[in-house]
Amino acid sequence: MNRLVLILGLLSLFPLSLASQNMTRVSSGEESSVFVPIAKYLQRGDAECLAAWFADNLQVNVMGTVSNCSRNQARQIIRNFFTNYTPRYFEIVYTSGTYPMEYAVGNLDSGGNMFTVTILVKTNDSGNYIEQLKIEKQ
Repeated sequence: MNRLVLILGLLSLFPLSLASQNMTRVSSGEESSVFVPIAKYLQRGDAECLAAWFADNLQVNVMGTVSNCSRNQARQIIRNFFTNYTPRYFEIVYTSGTYPMEYAVGNLDSGGNMFTVTILVKTNDSGNYIEQLKIEKQ
């Protein structure tokens, strides 16, 4: 099962790595293409698919608890967060940055609790990776 998740995660990175140098912003407020699948996994509360976007080592900050951790540790932290706060809706409200670093800020509604999520993505020759993920209660 883990092998299947890893393969699916790697396959999802391939088209994005080809398009990473041609990313465009839409002035109507839509997020940059790199954030579309990330936003989808946050809205679904899918820690496994979201973890495929994690860098090998990243910083995760969940409600003030900061961890510099491996991809697997970050997956567990996010899985626990989604268990306690099941997402109902996620929307990117702001994106900025330039190649190779971009970030997005979004609102996560977990039904009774609202969170601000900040995602920092770095692009390199092998793809796009989340370097920092911050979740703050509003």
